[in-house]
Amino acid sequence: MRPFPALVLLLVLVAAVPDSLLKDLYESGQSYAAFLEDAERRKAMWEANTEKAGVPEDLLERAAAVGGTWHLLVIAVDGCSDSANVIPYLAALTDAVDGLEMRIVDSTQGRALMNAHRTPDGRAATPTVLLLDSAFNNAGAFIERPAPLQEWAMTSREELGDAEYLTQKLAWYDEDMGRTTLVEMIEILETASAER
Repeated sequence: MRPFPALVLLLVLVAAVPDSLLKDLYESGQSYAAFLEDAERRKAMWEANTEKAGVPEDLLERAAAVGGTWHLLVIAVDGCSDSANVIPYLAALTDAVDGLEMRIVDSTQGRALMNAHRTPDGRAATPTVLLLDSAFNNAGAFIERPAPLQEWAMTSREELGDAEYLTQKLAWYDEDMGRTTLVEMIEILETASAER
């Protein structure tokens, strides 16, 4: 049986971004400051989360203890509420930890990576955050939103209307204040470092 054409296209897209090209994609990205300046949609949410974003001392110590040089390659769009609630905290982390940097590309540039790193329910989503090592090799990924929120979303989305779903999701983010995002990203960093 011949493969379905969409599957062939997906395989081609994934193969189109080998580790050897991740450095070029990373270097083509924007700094967080430039991304925030250019953001048009959800601007107030981006700015509010950027203003309150910080890294608790215990998490800062864990991230700093990893050492080395690491890069976060983030695929995001300004209209994504998950991006607006995740990326400001990752920006605070990269600002606070020596050897950790971040660049952002849009979903057109990062489409193959989004397709290769899907959500648990099979979607390509923003934000997709790849952890790259000092040689720009893929060392791990954070996809869309923290795991507890992702589990809630997969079980609750269809039960709630769009407005109520968004209200509850944003309330979760506001209460969490980025902590779960930071814990999960630092765990990815620690795992990658231990495997080097």
